Amino acid sequence: MQAALYMAALVATRKNPVIRTFYQRLCQAGKAKKLALTACMRKLLTILNAMVKSGTRGGMERNWFARGEIGEAGLDRDRGF
Repeated sequence: MQAALYMAALVATRKNPVIRTFYQRLCQAGKAKKLALTACMRKLLTILNAMVKSGTRGGMERNWFARGEIGEAGLDRDRGF
């Protein structure tokens, strides 16, 4: 689980504007990059938990498709990713 969150947070710090801003704010405040990435992991987990509880899919997936950053093969719908 930790490895999956780590990779997701690593990508989100580059591609997701909300997580990127959060990460940059922590780094500018003098936090170590690894600590800032761990905070992003926790933030992603919180966002995903809220999405599961509310039954929403977010919107990140559609935005990535619209920009052409990932294709249909980039998601594994059978496993819920």
